[in-house]
Amino acid sequence: MAQPGDVLPTYDMSDSQTSKLIRKSKESPFVPIGMAGFAAVVAFGLFKLKSRGNTKMSVHLIHMRVAAQGFVVGAMTCGVLYSMYKEYLAKPSEH
Repeated sequence: MAQPGDVLPTYDMSDSQTSKLIRKSKESPFVPIGMAGFAAVVAFGLFKLKSRGNTKMSVHLIHMRVAAQGFVVGAMTCGVLYSMYKEYLAKPSEH
């Protein structure tokens, strides 16, 4: 509870970080999918770093960045479309 003289709000500390992440994941499931995809693309890019052949390091890193960003933007787009579907199409009409 915030006291009358408190400048900063106090937060309920009973929720752990894990429970907050699980709750947020249930609300918007494409956020953790985007994070996992980003991590997978970066891990794959780092794995392929040794066998890149005669490709320059900067070109390899740019391709890896574009792939990771593309996965995240795709996951965000799917999340927005999913939330729009839930909001407007799956909800029964209120007439």
